[in-house]
Amino acid sequence: MNLNVSHYSKTFRFTDVNYKIASPDDQRSMFMKWCAVINSLDVGASIKLTLFNRRVNKNDYEESIMMPLQGDAHDPYRREWNRFVENQAVSASNNITQDKLLTVSVQKKSIEEARSYFTRINAELQANFAHLSSQLTALDATERLRIFHDFFRTGKEEEFHFDLRRSAQRGHSPVDYICPDSIEVENDHFCIDGHYGRVLFLRDYANYIKDKILDDFSELNRTKMLTIDMNPVPTDEAVKRSTMQLDKVEANVLRYNQRQQANSNFPGALPHDMEIQRKEAKEFLEDLTTRDQRMLMCCMTLVHMADSKEEMERDTESLFSIARNHLCQMSTLRYQQADGLNTVLPYGVRMIEALRTMTTESTAVMIPFKTQELHDTSGICYGHNIISKNLLVINRKNLLNGNGFVFGVSGSGKSFITKEELINVALNTDDEILVIDPEQEYGRLIRALGGEVINISATSPNHINAMDVSREYGDVENPIILKSEFILSLCEMAVGTGALNAKEKSLIDRCIASTYKPYIQRGYTGNPPTLQNFHQELLKQKEPEAREIALALELFTKGSLNTFAQLTNVDTTRRIVCFDIHELGKQLKPLGMLVVLDAIYNRIARNKEMKRNTWIYIDEIYLLFQNDYSANFLFELWKRVRKSGAFATGISQNLEDMLQSHTARTMLGNSEFLILLNQSASDRVELARLLNISEEQLRYITDAGVGKGLIRCSGNIVPFESQFPKDSRLYQLMTTKLSETEDEREEENTDGKPKRRKY
Repeated sequence: MNLNVSHYSKTFRFTDVNYKIASPDDQRSMFMKWCAVINSLDVGASIKLTLFNRRVNKNDYEESIMMPLQGDAHDPYRREWNRFVENQAVSASNNITQDKLLTVSVQKKSIEEARSYFTRINAELQANFAHLSSQLTALDATERLRIFHDFFRTGKEEEFHFDLRRSAQRGHSPVDYICPDSIEVENDHFCIDGHYGRVLFLRDYANYIKDKILDDFSELNRTKMLTIDMNPVPTDEAVKRSTMQLDKVEANVLRYNQRQQANSNFPGALPHDMEIQRKEAKEFLEDLTTRDQRMLMCCMTLVHMADSKEEMERDTESLFSIARNHLCQMSTLRYQQADGLNTVLPYGVRMIEALRTMTTESTAVMIPFKTQELHDTSGICYGHNIISKNLLVINRKNLLNGNGFVFGVSGSGKSFITKEELINVALNTDDEILVIDPEQEYGRLIRALGGEVINISATSPNHINAMDVSREYGDVENPIILKSEFILSLCEMAVGTGALNAKEKSLIDRCIASTYKPYIQRGYTGNPPTLQNFHQELLKQKEPEAREIALALELFTKGSLNTFAQLTNVDTTRRIVCFDIHELGKQLKPLGMLVVLDAIYNRIARNKEMKRNTWIYIDEIYLLFQNDYSANFLFELWKRVRKSGAFATGISQNLEDMLQSHTARTMLGNSEFLILLNQSASDRVELARLLNISEEQLRYITDAGVGKGLIRCSGNIVPFESQFPKDSRLYQLMTTKLSETEDEREEENTDGKPKRRKY
């Protein structure tokens, strides 16, 4: 033993990938990439792969996803939402989460050498895991201590408050913060603070192991830790050992044949076990010399915890049964429980000698990947992962681009799940919410949340000023320049697509500047100008082209479609506003959708100045792509809102029609958040081609039930399910099923304000 070296270790955490729902070809590709990771491990270093299933602290868990009550009229809704989250958690995995860890330990002469070594290893491992679409991060001292603390002090996870600097000043050891109050070690189990545990090891390996063996071991809903120790052997030494082993087998074969001849038995077939030994020895040597395989000395250990000795015995038998199902044998470490515990924990040491000679592929078949998880801090619960049964909690504010889409056939629940997110934003944040509702599906919910529903039509008394503008409009120094482009689009729609020539566009620009001049001089205070003022300014011009433009606009300024040519007379300053465009006629709908989008853009600009987030929901978004002007304006809004703290969501069932627009395809490709519910056959083909969704993943959006599908977030695709309690007031407000909704009709009060009656 060299006394001039010291033992150093470093632990890395890596994220899961969608192995279980990948296609066979993709699984094969992931397997080969995982083999490449194992082959890249340094000779001379000890590697420990650890899967740590731990119970999440219930108080911390609920605090991060539950809605706190605020003592207002909406608290009953918050209680219903919390009940929904609790129901999802019950149907999920009882708050069990899994950490995937890789611990590398090495002997070096000084800490400087160790730091240099681990810096290089960190870069290499990150590059190799990136090929698997897995993110690998190195843990600091506090994060490593947290792992040991959560294991030794189960149920007291919230007590971990470690400050390394303060601990050093007091002369305390970090062990003081993680060690249990008591530990009793018996010959075949141990007891830590009243919790029983047992360390097992894989004694006998099958000739053929399925890639789901680690997944099956992880299914047990207990706090447990499974570790595979891997010690790479230098290639030259591995070849030497394999050659010697083959020589021994051949010598045994030769002696067997000699005995047969001595007994006057003609040489025949070799005994079955001897034939297998010869075949395996040859294959092993061939793997090392021609198939880029490495020899590894491996040892698999597992520790599981229980609340009672009886429960521990049942769990042990369940684990033994899982091993037998894979034709393996698992045994208890008798009189070695302490050594086994030190081996299975990610310290970086191994005190058990139950090693097995394996190749790269035979080691890699115990692949640690299953399915990606989506769990952000302070996020919104979207249901639970169908595969892992863990809750899906996503914070769209953390994404590079928070825009998204929700797609699904009619009746799949797309508007329902959109409303679930809307409710969480409305009741749990101060963010503002703007909704474009072409089918009158959001009105009841918006009113119940204290929002304003603005009905827009040619016959409605509600008006929205198309020329309304704020100082912050467009986030440019002169907002009128950007507003001019919008007014120009309105004029082109009125006159006819492509009908305006350069002279007419110059006239319009001149009149816009003249119309806004008094408003700008007043410092954007008072009433802004209207399209009627702009129409009058056109009539003042001496050019005959100006009168022709004014005549074309007369229908929208003085005629029957002048709903956007007057001062705004509805409350657009409410925190939650729904623009009901259901009754917009065919002539007014293109202009109306463009004006509503501009009003939303104006609101986003104001909110940015107040440092307030804005959520935009556009139902039946495909309608906006049927007109070039609204499609182009929406595209610009989609690109700009990210910088203004806004998050736009488009909802549609006609995916194939929408994807015929190049603009829509670009928007979809640039959106980080996507919910896919049940899809038609043609839409599934388009989605698979556009988003690279595998056949296995498409199963979750084929004939899927209501509230089931896929969530795509930052490129990660996860199958999910969300079922809201039907016996709740929120469900009644969100559902669009005629048999489940309350019939609400509006009639006028004596004061002229609408009231609702239930039938």
